[in-house]
This record gives sequence, C-alpha cells and structure tokens, in this order.
Amino acid sequence: MQSKRTKIKEALINQENVGKEIIVKGWVRTIRGSKFVNFIALNDGSTIDNIQLVVDVANEKAFELCSKISTGACISCTGILVQSQGKGQSFEIQASEIEIYGTADPEIYPLQKKGHTLEFLREIAHLRPRTNTFGAVLRIRHHMAFAIHKFFNDKGFFYLHAPIITGSDAEGAGEMFKVTTLDFNNVPRNEDKTVNFKEDFFGKATNLTVSGQLESELGAMALSQVYTFGPTFRAENSNTTRHLAEFWMIEPEIAFFDIDDNMDLAEEMLKYLISYAIENCKEDLEFLNKMYDNELLARLDFVVNNSFQRLTYTEGVEILKNAGQKFEYPVDWGTDLQSEHERYLVEKHFKKPVILINYPKQIKAFYMKQNEDGKTVRAMDVLFPGIGEIIGGSQREEDYDKLANRMKEMHIPLEEMYWYLDTRKFGTAPHSGFGLGFERLILFVTGMGNIRDVIPFPRTPMNAEF
Repeated sequence: MQSKRTKIKEALINQENVGKEIIVKGWVRTIRGSKFVNFIALNDGSTIDNIQLVVDVANEKAFELCSKISTGACISCTGILVQSQGKGQSFEIQASEIEIYGTADPEIYPLQKKGHTLEFLREIAHLRPRTNTFGAVLRIRHHMAFAIHKFFNDKGFFYLHAPIITGSDAEGAGEMFKVTTLDFNNVPRNEDKTVNFKEDFFGKATNLTVSGQLESELGAMALSQVYTFGPTFRAENSNTTRHLAEFWMIEPEIAFFDIDDNMDLAEEMLKYLISYAIENCKEDLEFLNKMYDNELLARLDFVVNNSFQRLTYTEGVEILKNAGQKFEYPVDWGTDLQSEHERYLVEKHFKKPVILINYPKQIKAFYMKQNEDGKTVRAMDVLFPGIGEIIGGSQREEDYDKLANRMKEMHIPLEEMYWYLDTRKFGTAPHSGFGLGFERLILFVTGMGNIRDVIPFPRTPMNAEF
C-alpha cells in the first residue's frame, strides 16, 4: 500500500501505477453523479488536467460523505488507478477511501460556476489561482523564471542581487515610491520647511528602485557579465493594461559588449525562453490558445523561426512616414514611437521581430553611449508582434566627460551619483545591457490581454490587497 501522495500530473502520465493503489490530494473542481456513483474532478495544481475519482455511494456512509463535498472542497483520495472507461480522460481512480480536509460552502464560494470574467477574478486574486486560466499562467510564469536563470547560468553569467531600496533614480523619471521611517505626524523640517531627511533611517531620501541597471553596471565592471532579476517599482498613476506599480525586471549587463553584441544576446535569449515555453508548457499553452488567443501558438513559432530584423530608428521613421497608413499618433524624427508604430513595423512591414537602434538622444536616458553624429545614442528596442517593445537597452557611455556633461544637461546631480561616475574614472570599459520586463514576457507567452492577469497579486493605483 502506498502511503505517500502522488501528484495528479504523475498519476496521469505514469502507466506503471495502473492497477496500483495511490493517494491523490487536491481541490474539487466538479462533483456529479447519481444515488449509485459519484464522479469527482480533482486538481492539485501540478497540471491543468483533472483526475476523475469514481466513488461508489451505494452505501450510506459514502453517500453521506460525498454530500459534504462540493466545488472548492479540499480532499484526499485513496484508490486504484485504472484505465478510464469514459471520454475525456485516460485514467481515473476507483476510490476506496476519501478524507475531507476542508469544505467550501456552495452558497458563498465564489468559484462555483464556470465562465467568470477576468475582471471578476481580479477582485478575488487570492482564489483565482484555482481556476484553469490562472493555474496555467502561474505555471508558465514559474517555467519562464527558471528558464531565465538557466539561460544566464549556462552562459557563465553571475546573478547579482541589486538593492530594492535606493537613493538614486535610474531612469530620471522621478516617479518613485518613497521609503521612510519618519513620523508623518511630526515630520522634521529644515529652516526652509523642506523635510529633513538627515533624521530619517538612512540619513537621506530613499526610494524603492525602478531598475537594477546602475548597480548591474558596477558588477559588470568586476565580474564581466552579470544579471539581476528582481522586483522594481514605479509610482505612475496609470490604469492601462500595460502598467503595474510593482513588476519584475531581468537586466543583464556585460563588459566588453558593443551594441551588436547586445542585440545578439537579446535575440538569443528571447528565442531560448520562448522555445523553452513551447517545450515545457505544452498543455497550458494549448489551453490558453484555445480559450483566449487562437493565434498564440503561431505567434510563438513566428518569433522562434524568424531572424530579427535590425534597422535604425531613422530608417524606421521613414518607413512609417511612407506607410500610407493613418496612425493615431503622428510620427516624425525625434518623436518616441508608440505601440501602433512598433507593431506596424513588426506585423505588417517586415513580418518578423524587429530591433531598432540609434534613437535620438533627447528621448533616451542619460547613460546611453552617444554616437559621433551628436544627435543619436546607441539605444536598442526589441519589438514583438501583438505587444510592441519587449526589451529596451543600449551600449552604455563609458567616457567620463561625455557622461558627466550629459548628466548635467539632464539636471542629474553628479555629487549624488559619484559612485556611478567612479566606474568611468577607474578602469572604464565598453559595456552594454538591456532590460526585459518579466510581466511583458509573460503577456506575450500566455496571450493574455492585461498585465494584471500575469502576476499573482497585481499592485495598481488604489489596489494593494492581499
């Protein structure tokens, strides 16, 4: 007799268990039947597929037990794994013993019925992982996180833990969450009425990070190739389908890389991750393809099977201006491209993923390497079908004077960023890197339409439950 639990995923694929007694545990998805037999669909999260339990309720004890079981209940079942005689499943369990761990009152359990909207499920984010959709999304999210670490580890990168609390603003955007231990009812102030942060925990103003890039550059100047993968935060009051206040970023930084090396790495990484998803998340992807986006699998293959088209921002703008198509946002040299522009280049013009390089310096960050023309920087954006920009990066400016002058132009205080400038004073080196928003990757891989549906507990304006 087996005493340990068998995961439902293993029970459904391991034919060696057929004819043997096993124990499965999980949550009831459905229960139906007659006065003679009940059929319970059980799921434990290990797979999108349920296993069917066949319960003989002819005797009074079994009938009474099953009367307490409803959708959402958590149970343990011991029984013989057999080939299924019905349609829809290959194996089922002839139950001999059932134990109820926790009931779920059908009058108030919110997942009694199928077909709940995604908007409704966002309101019960603590329960939505029990649905097929969010079980699939969370399993894919796990596999993608593992694949990211595997990709970089296999290439000899070192995983660097960038700080979550920081005194700098990597983007210069100013939309940051403040971190403080000051008493809001008795805030210490200077003579000019400004807050005296010298009395705060860190002795200065600090925030939650928007990026681990600047710290990654420090690591790359000693370890050659590093990457960060951690939470980042942005206090942007935006309620779009593409914005979160808390999200995760993957940011590799590599010494001795130029912009071409950077593009090569980004393309290799994205193809690796999507291939990994296709290979390891087959059932979940097929479910999402069927239920939400019937072009999902084709789009994933589209990325894997096409070389990324590379061109300059200037060339891209000319293509858009001559497209003969009316865009919601007019495009001209010097404007920041919108998603509609990016998707046109990918989906209609080139019909393949695109990497745009050499953007106007006035629309890009201070740390990007300036080109000889004095107008552009060695920035790069990777553009995908259905989503637009998925990666942003650049070759970094390694020249101290050029970097310092650019920081002055953008009113970034040099004295507060002395540590960053020091890497250009002491053994400077060419280096490059990029950022991949993890949730944007999951949006693309799952085909979901809202970024709030690819993170377990979304943080958005006026929403910080759970």
